[in-house]
Amino acid sequence: MIGTMELYAKGASVWVPDPEAVWVSAKLLKDYNLGDENVVLQISDGREVQYPVVPPSGLPPLANPDILEGENDLTALSFLHEPAVLHNLRVRFLDYSSIYTYCGIVLVALNPYDQLPIYGEEVIDAYSGQDMADMEPHIFSVAEEAYRTMTREEKNQSIIISGESGAGKTVSAKFTMRYFAVVGGAAQQTSVEERVLASNPIMESIGNAKTTRNDNSSRFGKYIEIGFGRKGDIIGANMRTYLLEKSRVVFQVLQERNYHIFYQLCASRDLPEMRVLKLGGAETFRYTNQGGEDSMQIPGTDDVVDLERTRNAFTILGVPPDQQMELFRILAAVLHLGNVNIQASGRGGDRSYIDERSLSVFSKLLGVERTQMAHWLCHRRLAVGGEMLVKPMPGQQSLEARDALAKHVYGQLFTWTVTRLNSALRAQSEQPKSFIGVLDIYGFETFERNSFEQFCINYANEKLQQQFNRHVFQLEQEEYVREELPWSRIEFSDNQPCIALIEGQLGLLDLLDEECRMPKGSEESWARKLYDQHQSNNPSPHFRKPRMSNTAFIILHFADTVQYECDGFLDKNRDTVFEEPINILRASQVSPLVSELFQQEPVGGGKSSLPNGNLRSGPGKRAQREHKLTVGFQFRQSLQLLMDTLNSTTPHYVRCIKPNDLKEPFVFDPKRAVQQLRACGVLETIRISAAGYPSRWTYAEFFSRYRVLLRGGGVQTQEQIQASCQMALPELIPDPEQYCFGKTKVFFRAGQVALLERLRAERLRAAGVIIQSWVRGWLGRRRYIKTRWATLTIQRYTRGALARRLADILRYTKAALVIQKTYRMVAIRQMFLMIREATVTIQAFTRGLLARRQYRLVVAERAAVLLQSAVRGWLTRRAYRRVRAAIVLMQCCVRRRAARRELVKLKAEARSVEKFRELNKGMEVKLMQLQLRADLKVRCWGHGRWVDSALSLPPGLAASVLFLCVRQADCSGDKTRARSLCTAAVTAMKGALKDEDLVPLTSDLSELNRALSDLCIQAYQQLLSISETRLQPIIVPAMLESEMIPGLSGSGVKLGNFRKRAGSDPRAVERNAGETPSMAAVLRELGALHTALSRQALPPTLMEQAFRQLTHLLSASALNSLLLRKDMCSWSRGLQIRYNVSQLEEWLRSRGLQAGGAVALLEPLIQAAQLLQVGKKTEADAQALVHTCTALSTQQVILTLYTPHSDLEERVTLNFIRTVQGLLKERSGGQPPQLLMDVRRVFPVTFPYLPPPPVRADQLDIPDSLKISFLRRP
Repeated sequence: MIGTMELYAKGASVWVPDPEAVWVSAKLLKDYNLGDENVVLQISDGREVQYPVVPPSGLPPLANPDILEGENDLTALSFLHEPAVLHNLRVRFLDYSSIYTYCGIVLVALNPYDQLPIYGEEVIDAYSGQDMADMEPHIFSVAEEAYRTMTREEKNQSIIISGESGAGKTVSAKFTMRYFAVVGGAAQQTSVEERVLASNPIMESIGNAKTTRNDNSSRFGKYIEIGFGRKGDIIGANMRTYLLEKSRVVFQVLQERNYHIFYQLCASRDLPEMRVLKLGGAETFRYTNQGGEDSMQIPGTDDVVDLERTRNAFTILGVPPDQQMELFRILAAVLHLGNVNIQASGRGGDRSYIDERSLSVFSKLLGVERTQMAHWLCHRRLAVGGEMLVKPMPGQQSLEARDALAKHVYGQLFTWTVTRLNSALRAQSEQPKSFIGVLDIYGFETFERNSFEQFCINYANEKLQQQFNRHVFQLEQEEYVREELPWSRIEFSDNQPCIALIEGQLGLLDLLDEECRMPKGSEESWARKLYDQHQSNNPSPHFRKPRMSNTAFIILHFADTVQYECDGFLDKNRDTVFEEPINILRASQVSPLVSELFQQEPVGGGKSSLPNGNLRSGPGKRAQREHKLTVGFQFRQSLQLLMDTLNSTTPHYVRCIKPNDLKEPFVFDPKRAVQQLRACGVLETIRISAAGYPSRWTYAEFFSRYRVLLRGGGVQTQEQIQASCQMALPELIPDPEQYCFGKTKVFFRAGQVALLERLRAERLRAAGVIIQSWVRGWLGRRRYIKTRWATLTIQRYTRGALARRLADILRYTKAALVIQKTYRMVAIRQMFLMIREATVTIQAFTRGLLARRQYRLVVAERAAVLLQSAVRGWLTRRAYRRVRAAIVLMQCCVRRRAARRELVKLKAEARSVEKFRELNKGMEVKLMQLQLRADLKVRCWGHGRWVDSALSLPPGLAASVLFLCVRQADCSGDKTRARSLCTAAVTAMKGALKDEDLVPLTSDLSELNRALSDLCIQAYQQLLSISETRLQPIIVPAMLESEMIPGLSGSGVKLGNFRKRAGSDPRAVERNAGETPSMAAVLRELGALHTALSRQALPPTLMEQAFRQLTHLLSASALNSLLLRKDMCSWSRGLQIRYNVSQLEEWLRSRGLQAGGAVALLEPLIQAAQLLQVGKKTEADAQALVHTCTALSTQQVILTLYTPHSDLEERVTLNFIRTVQGLLKERSGGQPPQLLMDVRRVFPVTFPYLPPPPVRADQLDIPDSLKISFLRRP
């Protein structure tokens, strides 16, 4: 049995804490044995340390196998813990320049602080319609999954984007909305999609500001519901906002700015229409100069251009220019209000007076009475004993009243703007069938001093974390039920007690509202109530009291422990503004918008999810009204409404991480990163995944990866594979709690895959040793055989020489004997031949005499036999002739008798009329059938002859005939006939394309030329559109996924490569299991198009242009998909792709289309395929690779995506990647970055002028069927 403890062997990689890098890698220098107090480690920098072990969890975390480094899904890691997550994110971010990584159902996005070419329309096209499990992580993959799930299951979706300021939440939300606008949009110029996108610059202007962490920080939360119709197109939208930071209107810390709109107005003060606002530079206003001179301008932005963009967005959304100016007047009035100087006067400073210079501009802009506004900014009305008294306010209180009024006006204006946007975005024609909500809200925040804003933000994140936990467990439960696994509850850190501490009965919000209702409520009193209730009477594990403060409290949130200062909680919760200044603004007669802003205000006004201020008025039900309008109360209600909405949808999560505080591109600060990973719940997600079965393999995948550990290597069926896995796993992992068999998958707890990898490595290592021993034995045997062969060769040559010497001696002796023998033989042979000749002569004479005697006897006997046979034959023939004559006579008599009987019978039948009728009727039917067959044959022959004649017509006959007709009309001086002829030709050509209104033509042939040119372009575009529609669905399956080379399969299993995300479509596997289109399908489509164009006698140059456009579509679509699919980037797949492209090259050359540049457009795809096949080790390989990939941009050299599909391949080293990137950077020469090719690029088409041949009527072959023989006359 191999347990987790046995993984701590010599050479094992582990992680140890580090004060600077958070975690650093180390290796064990010796095996760890149970009971050892220390582990001897070698840190990555070479230091040796003694790491103390405190059982049972004191061992350092194990590192994942190298094969899992850079995995695009964190849950695919074998060991799920903080250092593994942090290291994987760092590798992907710094080494691979990948800012997106999956973490189960969460997309983790790191802000690169750089412009990346991964958000263009070509990227949207590449992700549209794809399964997110097959594509690299991207914000578009989350949007695509939400969109497809909505259209497929008809269920509302939500995308929850969170993160701290500067992490990229707003940008992610913007790209998400842009994706929906493209895939679910229409082609109208002022469509709903445009209005949805136009809301972004408006909300950024009035809701975003520069902070120390982010130059474009959203200072409010928003939830946008994008409504879709039955066809999946956008038909409307609605926006809800949360917790606008109104305090920023009147106060900013150093190096920060107010909201962008104020600086845009100040920068545009010289515009003619803006002079009425009486604005100066931003440094002249108190509300915009508190951040210092360095913060007045944001590098890389132009406030004048941004204001113009905001005004254009208002126009798109239907806000007229005069109403825009009213809005700008109110914003300018807020700036002037901040410059109203209020100073204390009287004894003890109990009164105040106003410097009225700025107040005059404020009053004029808003159309209110200056003296009344000056009076009520320094006085307030009190109810004493049923009477109303007016009491002057001290200077400081008057300043607070001024700032409260400014915040209230801006809050009302923000609410009105959101309401107006919702009115413009609301669906007009039909109600949305479903919607996708995009939530952009603050992430968890903790600063040195935390106040009411951080309290509300962290409270919202507690609710979102609770919703996230419940959704994760719901997905886990559904997976377990689907796989028929026993469900057991996973223990996790439930944050419900913390939420109850905040929003429960007598919780922090209840006690805060109660203190706000008190006439003399204070932060000190509220703090004492908190201590009494949650520390003394009913102690809460999530509440603590600081040791050194009596006006602060500590909450143990799920992400971190935060200390809040009570100072300012009551005022921010009340958000009080006096009623008298509001009544003055409500009575404005100059600006209708000002009056509209403050009508029906006690309810909070507008659609904003938070009130913009409570009006402090007279007695009566004041306490009840103030309780209902407190910020905390309203925020709790709006948050509960948001939770109800999210719970009714299918959520998708995006966690944005800020990699560093310096805003440097691709700089990774591990301290800041791990702090945010803890705060946004990613590590909690990892911990939850590790508590269950994080590693999940289908039986086929498991069998393919660990075949060397299983039995039955020759099994083929799914049942045999499953049985083999179930039989072998208990032997590999004896503890049954560490794995579980599902219906289609086998589940493993954390660390078990690493155990199996070790077993597999050991088995492969043992097999390697055996192979090495056999190879060494073979080499020894081969060396022995060579030595033995050399020895035998020498012996053979020596024995041969001796044998040849002996042979010569024997040969000479034998030759002498042969000579003697031959001589004796010749003498005896001569005597023998003489005696034999005499004997033969005597025998011949004797045999001749006897033969002649025998011949004479035979001739005499044959003559006697011939005489006898002749006599017997004559006698027999005479008897035969007599018998035959008698038989013929008898036959004639019999036949004559039968003929007479037949004659009588025929004479009787001839007299019958009915017989003739029956015969005639049968013949009539047969004649009709024959006539029909003959007519059908004639028609078929005529139709075939017509088709053959049409196909045999010479090219350009129609144009020549039309030219002769026009010339004939011109010669006869009949201009009316010429115009009607041209009009009829144009009408016929348009009807062949599409029924459209025909523009009347005049006698000027230039208009005819333009009309014909337009028709040509229209026909060309329709041809390409139809061809592209037919080709688009089969390009990627045919050119990338089809395996045309027999015996070469790219289906090797990489560890973790088959894990599907929890949110993926479960039917994706079934779709993928279907038949994949091959290159034959693409070539069939192209061949059919080529045949059709050839029959129409299309000029070769125009045909080359058409196929050049289609070749660009094939190459760009295939290359874009290859650049976004990690599973396609391997050596074997590159070979398959190159083979598929070569088939297309061969087809283009066989049709003679290479001259138009079609083959050259395949070069980027060819080089990408070659990139996957060439060597990637040495510097020479890097030089060769750069010289080879000349048609690829720097971003398209996909070394970071290269994924070995077998153990025979090696990963591309980081040093090699950096070497290639350095060479490519030198080659780029400052060119703009480009990742994907533009699939929608349209090459200009030119219709070449083909001078007509000399048309002679007497030489033109005009068919007689056209009845235009008069044209033959000269």
